[in-house]
Amino acid sequence: MTTTLPRVALIGTGGTISSIGRDSLDLWEYMDTSRKAEPDELLERFPEVAGAAEIVPVRYRAVGSTAIGPADWLALDAAVHGAVGREARLDGVVITHGTATLEETAYFLNLTLKVDATVVVVGSQRPPTGLSSDAGLNLLNAVRVAGAREARGLGVLVLLNDEVQAAREVTKASTLRLETFRSQDLGMLGYADPDGRVAIYRRPTRRHAPATEFDVRGRTELPRVDVTASYAGADGTAIRAFVTAGARAIVSASLAPGVVTPAETEALLEARAGGVLVVISSRAGSGRVLPRALLRERGFVAADNLNPQKARVLAMLALTRTDDPAEVQRMFDEY
Repeated sequence: MTTTLPRVALIGTGGTISSIGRDSLDLWEYMDTSRKAEPDELLERFPEVAGAAEIVPVRYRAVGSTAIGPADWLALDAAVHGAVGREARLDGVVITHGTATLEETAYFLNLTLKVDATVVVVGSQRPPTGLSSDAGLNLLNAVRVAGAREARGLGVLVLLNDEVQAAREVTKASTLRLETFRSQDLGMLGYADPDGRVAIYRRPTRRHAPATEFDVRGRTELPRVDVTASYAGADGTAIRAFVTAGARAIVSASLAPGVVTPAETEALLEARAGGVLVVISSRAGSGRVLPRALLRERGFVAADNLNPQKARVLAMLALTRTDDPAEVQRMFDEY
């Protein structure tokens, strides 16, 4: 019996997974000195990947993920739509990405893509040239997941360390360990195992691509949203500076469970009086910020259990639709 391989586009953005270090023990300074391999070069380095799918390599970027921001998200969104529209019968898309901002890119795509193909964002903690690199197996597993029937309809996925994670929930939790990506509150969706099986055990319930109200095709920029960190004695200077710089919204990485210092409260109230959207997230990394009556009275939005960097992503997209706090709160409750 002839088995038809799935067809998967491989879009490269750079990152550790594409970094060429100085030698096999260059596991930490490569980020300062290395060049980045393009997707077709990665396929030459890891020929096993071609056994999992018919791969369509797409050159896009070759940078560290610290260089990727909102303008790049918009361009990447367009690149995914372009690949799906251009390539007949594309079952999935794999995007290689540096791990530093991977979760933000993945969540943005999870809220904006209008494609049926499974999209998987993959990175690695060690460069492909490094001893005991995770790059090759991560790439192979990402391609397997992108082409797997079991992974359809789960929104944008993140794959590292054999683990399939939901873009909304996953975050980078360690600087160097291979098990860095964690879904702190709810856990992974499943595994990509050595036998080639993609084993999924739960499904996300929050709204995700492609069935979202956010469509950024044709946009060249997004509203400015900044994150301010709360800490003992914080005086609100950063909040006022961001407002002066033109922030349309401020996300507070507040003290758990969703409170800030008196001086920050004063600055946030000033910002809100000036029409700036205020979103209260938490620096704790786990658990919900609850929509307390006081927050509603002040016109503040509670970020649910989104971490500050993902609350920023949703706030940016919310502002493309409305600046009404009640309506933005509805979005945070649904997404």
